[in-house]
Parts: sequence; structure tokens; C-alpha cells
Amino acid sequence: MAVAIASWQRQAPYTQPMQYRKFGKHGVDVSEVGFGAWAIGGSWGPQSEDDSVQALATSLDLGVNFIDTAAGYGNGKSERIIGQVLRQRGAKDVFVATKTPPTLGNWPPSPYDLADERYPEPYLRTNIEERLECLGADKIDLLQLHTWTRAWNRRPTPFDTLRKLQQEGKIDLIGVSTPEHDQNSVIDLMRGGHIDAVQVIYNIFEQEPAAELLDVAGETGTGVIVRVVFDEGALTGKFTADTKFAEGDFRNNYFAGDRLTRVVKRVEAIAAELKGTQFTLADAAVKFALAHPAVSTVIPGMRNARQAELNCAISDLPDLSPELLAKLRQHRWLRAFWYAGKD
Repeated sequence: MAVAIASWQRQAPYTQPMQYRKFGKHGVDVSEVGFGAWAIGGSWGPQSEDDSVQALATSLDLGVNFIDTAAGYGNGKSERIIGQVLRQRGAKDVFVATKTPPTLGNWPPSPYDLADERYPEPYLRTNIEERLECLGADKIDLLQLHTWTRAWNRRPTPFDTLRKLQQEGKIDLIGVSTPEHDQNSVIDLMRGGHIDAVQVIYNIFEQEPAAELLDVAGETGTGVIVRVVFDEGALTGKFTADTKFAEGDFRNNYFAGDRLTRVVKRVEAIAAELKGTQFTLADAAVKFALAHPAVSTVIPGMRNARQAELNCAISDLPDLSPELLAKLRQHRWLRAFWYAGKD
């Protein structure tokens, strides 16, 4: 049975104000719902630039002041759109985070790769200049390394280069986007003072960060950015077992085989928990991530103005009750990279 439309899509736009949180110990207040800018760069099927601009403009109008993008989101396209919109609006108090990927090679990095070869200083300097050019900025608010491996924790030399660039005024804060298969690999980086922020996957299915990572972030004053809060759209409830994705949409692989059927079944079980509450599936997904006090901001993707209205408005909804939060925690899914065994 497909989840009913009414369970994931509200019929009227919200007008409530955005709420803000401390970004770790760094003296910045960020909107607890930020703008995830992967989709406006590509890889999610057809996307008009007009829709992208309207999505970002609407988000800013509704109080978003945190944007997350990356070099890899359309080979700089996402960054260029962001830079264009911010310049046209004269927006100066918006915090923009972007990412530099490693040099070509294994993704995620192999345990046998060397940090100095995947993130060498000349490459980092050149790439960060490209990020500045695409954004049309003089300084990057947060530069994140776009994946990592715990094999580099004993000698995390790329951060030496990033600290130099920080001192030179090219970047403000330094972070890492966690590797999907080993998010806890960044815990030593937080404890060692190497990073100012971490971007992590945390949602109703993927709850492992609550075991240690989020608490360590709180203890060390590390800013926390939550990505994949909707599990690539599944936790909005809008998919059915028959959903087809457009050519070029990465979700054709993410939900390949029987994955979509399995995830829809689990989303239906979550929807049943929400019956009789004021929360849609999307509401509950965002509020679940925000329930942890270490989380600074959640960055759902927003592809048009309507999605921006719906996602931004979740900020001002009441917190989940302890009882509902406990029920949602029971939907933790040890998917183990889509292990094909019994669910």
C-alpha cells in the first residue's frame, strides 16, 4: 500500500518563523533548517535553473541562512547558482559551506591510500581557489573535505594545509563530510581539534551517530550538519514500490533491485506511528534529527519554491514528544549497505 499524499504533503504554505541554533562553539547562529544544494547542481533528474533560483530565494525569504554545496554538485554549477543569487540579493549574512573532493581515485578512499596523495597541498590550494571563483567569494565560510578514511587519522596532514589557508584568510572554518560506510571515523578528528564541523548522515533509519559521534561533537563544540535526513526522499512518504526515477537520477542505483519495495514498507510502518499526530512524515524526519542538542542544522534538498516552503516551516513546529521520539527510535534499520538478508 502506498503512503497517502496527505501524510507527506501539506496543502498550504507555512508562514511561521525560522528557529536558529549555535554552530558548535564558533559564535555563529545558523538556521536549524538549511539549504541542501546537491539537487540544483544535477544528478537528481531534470532540474530547471529557474526552479533552482526560486527554491533558494524562497528559502532565504523564509529565514534560511545556511547553505551547503560542493565542487561535485554539477562541477561547480550549484556553487555558481548560489553565488549569483546571493550577489543579486546583496545577502551578506548567509553562511555558505562547500566541499573539496579528494583527487581521482577510490571512493570512498581505500585504507591503503595516502592522505598526502589524495589531498596534496597544491591540489587543495588550486581547488579552493576554484571554489572561491564559483561562489564569487573572497572567503569560504566552511570548507569541508568531501570524504575521509580512518586510515588517515594518525597523520591527518590535509588539515595542516587547511589551517594555513585559514590563516591566509581563504577559509574560515574547517570540516569533514563523513564517509557513508564509516561515519565514526571522524570522532578522533573532533577529539584532536582538527575540525570545526562535521557533516553526517543521521535519520530515522540511520541512527548510529547517536551512539557516540553526536555526543563527542557536543563535548568538543563541533558544529554538526545533518544530511540525508529524508533518506534520499524515502522518508517523505512520496515513493511507492512502482516509483520510477528519471534517467540520470542517482536514486536509480540507490533504490536498485528490491530496495525501493523494502524501504516503502518500512516508511509505511513509520507513517502508522504518526497517525493522530500533527506531524507529516517529512515533519517527523526533520524533527527527529533536530531532537539531538548537538545538531546545528539539517540540510534537506530543495528543488523548487514549494519544497522550500514546506521544509523551512518544519522549524517552527513543536518538538517531538518523548513518547513519539521513543517510537521512532524503534525504526532504526541496520541496513548495512542494503544487506540482502532478512529485514
